[in-house]
Formats: sequence, C-alpha cells, structure tokens
Amino acid sequence: MAESTRLTTEEVRHIALLARIGMTDEEVEEMRGQLSDILEQFEALSRVDTGDLEPTGHSVDLLSVMREDVARPSFDREETLANAPNREGELVRVKAVLE
Repeated sequence: MAESTRLTTEEVRHIALLARIGMTDEEVEEMRGQLSDILEQFEALSRVDTGDLEPTGHSVDLLSVMREDVARPSFDREETLANAPNREGELVRVKAVLE
C-alpha cells in the first residue's frame, strides 16, 4: 500500500468515534499503522484472479458434527430457577437491554 493510500489520523479518529472507543494520540498512531496493514492485505487479496474458480462455502468437505435431536424430559422448573438472581414467578427477571 502506498503511503498516500494509508489511513490518516483523522480517519482513525473517525473510526474510533463510530466504535465509541476513546484513544490517546499514541494509540491512534499505532492503530493507524495496524489498520493500514490490514487494508493492504485486503488489497492484495482483491488483486488475485478468481474468475475461473467455483464459489465454495468451505475449502474442504465438512461432515455435520451435530447430534440427532432427540426429545427428552425437561429439567424440573423449580430446580432450574433455584439459583436465578432475580426471579419473578416462573421467570428470570433481567435488566432491560434496549430502552
């Protein structure tokens, strides 16, 4: 990646702002180099000619390692909820994630 296409300090600060990450000047400079190196690797990959290759989901064949789904009795409700930190009847009460 040419020096002119490397990320600028302002671009890194903008990315940090979007990610809600506070960074010192030293961290911004370190991240500028690291992110620029990552982008350089993507540029190298984008130059690889894959026109004659068939798209694949995996580079090797995979076998499913999932066990067969077998119905069985559930755990006892009272036993399951015994250690719930904040219980409301038959439910576990949790703090709101979205407001």
